[in-house]
Amino acid sequence: MSGKILIIDDDDELCELVSEYLDVEGFDVEAVHDGDSGLTKATENEHDLVILDVMLPKKNGFDVLKELRKTSNIPVLMLTAKGEDMERIVGLENGADDYMPKPFNPRELVARLRAILRRVELAKESSGATNNIIKLDDLEISQSARSVKVAQKDLVLTAVEFDLLVALVKSAGKVVKKEDLSVQVLERELSPFDRSLDMHISNLRKKLRKRENGDERIKTIRSVGYIYTLINVE
Repeated sequence: MSGKILIIDDDDELCELVSEYLDVEGFDVEAVHDGDSGLTKATENEHDLVILDVMLPKKNGFDVLKELRKTSNIPVLMLTAKGEDMERIVGLENGADDYMPKPFNPRELVARLRAILRRVELAKESSGATNNIIKLDDLEISQSARSVKVAQKDLVLTAVEFDLLVALVKSAGKVVKKEDLSVQVLERELSPFDRSLDMHISNLRKKLRKRENGDERIKTIRSVGYIYTLINVE
């Protein structure tokens, strides 16, 4: 699987090294070195995915992502400083699809990019499929249209959030292990210090909001995983 990748990073040497590696892997790569230029390029709809650094001149990566998400759902993988959990959290909250801390292994970068692009491709393929509706309480999911309604109101989800919701709802009332969700949705083994799954679930929970009776739709089962709860009828 290949695609057109836009790198927005002010580190010329890193851009050159990543571009060379991705080129060998079959990707078409373009690099720009400041936030303003990066945002302009990203909104031209000429790329399949953006690799976005946090620390940029003219406009930082978070601001670029916020502006980009107003008009575009292009997948974004953010590059964060090693050990900076807050950067990762803010990036995911603002709509990043994934993140990688610097320095990173180029092979892992390629694996992350291909996983994201596979999700996008599956979404495109499903859009032409027979409409497959999942209904549960006031929740309605169209798998073919990749759309969600709660109490008849449209819910805007990222690709990762949508896939997580479908996985949880298909096992509603049962605990889904974090390890299984990571492999199924993020396409990688869960590592001890990877908080991306937790953040995507947190964002999804906020968007779904609580039920009218105050119950959480998605509950965390400590050290195990998550469960999409069923309404308790007494």
